[in-house]
Order: sequence, then structure tokens, then C-alpha cells
Amino acid sequence: NVIGGKKAAAEAALFGKVEVVAESNDKPNPYISKDFVVPTSATYLHITSNNTVEGTQWHQFPETQVPLVADMSSDIFCRPADYKRFGLIYAGAQKNMGAAGVNMVVVRKDLVGKVNRKIPTIMDYQKHIAAGSLMNTPPVFAVYVSMLTLRWILQEGGLEEMERRNKAKSALLYQTIDSIPLFRADVAKEDRSLMNAVFFLNDPSLETAFLEACKQENMIGVKGYRTVGGIRVSMYNALPLSSVEVICELMKDFASKHG
Repeated sequence: NVIGGKKAAAEAALFGKVEVVAESNDKPNPYISKDFVVPTSATYLHITSNNTVEGTQWHQFPETQVPLVADMSSDIFCRPADYKRFGLIYAGAQKNMGAAGVNMVVVRKDLVGKVNRKIPTIMDYQKHIAAGSLMNTPPVFAVYVSMLTLRWILQEGGLEEMERRNKAKSALLYQTIDSIPLFRADVAKEDRSLMNAVFFLNDPSLETAFLEACKQENMIGVKGYRTVGGIRVSMYNALPLSSVEVICELMKDFASKHG
């Protein structure tokens, strides 16, 4: 991830040596680098499963000989996954799991407690487990919202149903982008995110007008991240297909007037 991954590497560097084995800034268009070698001396491999800024996502997780650690903050519970392949997963709740203020950590039992150096107590998951996740006063309301969200996912059909819906939403939007010459998505097709579609107007001077058209239809928050620009449509679990249909119709209408 252009931001999350760099921040994770910077934090890890406070405790040990960090080696970046793959980046995707060597090409003009966003993609996920898959041709890399993990040093045999590595303790683990860290990835960010979904890049909200550029709109890329891991669809096939890498095979590793070391524990795989993943930041799944922006696509947790968007699809089924073989979670047994991971040594540790962590995720903020604010995208697909609930309200901001609570985090989820899943750590393999054989990795818990294997800390051979001094680290802050807050980062020692063995201590969190021993305290029943109550090492300090928890954000009760945020935890409660997460419980309701997880119940909703189960009631709606579980992760299989979330994946079906997310694929339908993203397929519709990407198909619309690809079919209208006014718009373009730069992300490699095989790496396009189910959660965040990032695209651009081929005539940048129309971007403000497009954002205003979205606002007039009560669609807000679609302006791209400040370092990337363009348009970003986030399609997290709670967003219905009907909302994607609305912006796709707006795109067609806008193109007919300005294309």
C-alpha cells in the first residue's frame, strides 16, 4: 500500500531491520508486485491486502515460507479467505466491521508470546489475550457496533454473499468506466480492488464539474485521495448495488453531455 505499507515499515523499523521486497512505484500505472523473493532470514512478510488510495487489491495471496502478516483494514470480511495461511491479521473496524476506534487482531497460537525483546505492553498480544482484551477501558460503543455489523453479515449470508455482492458492484462500475471514453481506470485489471475504484476523466478540466454533478445527486466523498486525485468510489459491504447503479447512470449522462 502506498501509504499503509510505508507506515507499517516505518513502525517496524523502530524494533528491527526492515527489508522492502516489493513496491509498485516503478511503473506509471498502479499494480500489485508479485515477482519478489522473501529472504530466508526474514521473520515474516507483511502485506497490505487492499490499497484504498490507488485502488489495488491482492486477489491471490503470496505463498511464503515465513509467517504472512496482513493489514486488512480496508477489505476485511469482503470475501472468504484461507485465514489459516496467515500468521497474523490486523484490521481497523472503520471500513467493513463497524465504527472507528476499535481494532481486530487475529494471531496464530504458535506465534503468541514469542517475543524475545522488549516491546511496549500495548503491542504484546499475549498480554491482551491474558487480559481478555480488557487491558484498558474498551471503546464499548464501537465494539457494540462491530457486533451488530458481524451479525448482519451472518444474517445476509456470510462472506460468500458479501463477495457475490462486492463482485457485482465492482464489475458494474468497472464495466461502465471501460465503456465510456471520457473515463479511464489506470489500475492493472487483474489487480482492481473490489472495495475502491479509482478512476480519472481523460479531460481533467471536467473533474470539478463531475464532482459537482455527483454532489447534486447527493453523492459525496467521491473525490480521489489528495496525493492521487481523480475520482474514488468506495464500495464497502454496506453499500448496496443500487447506489453503484446510480453513479453509473450519472456517468453515462455526464458523458453524453460532455463527451
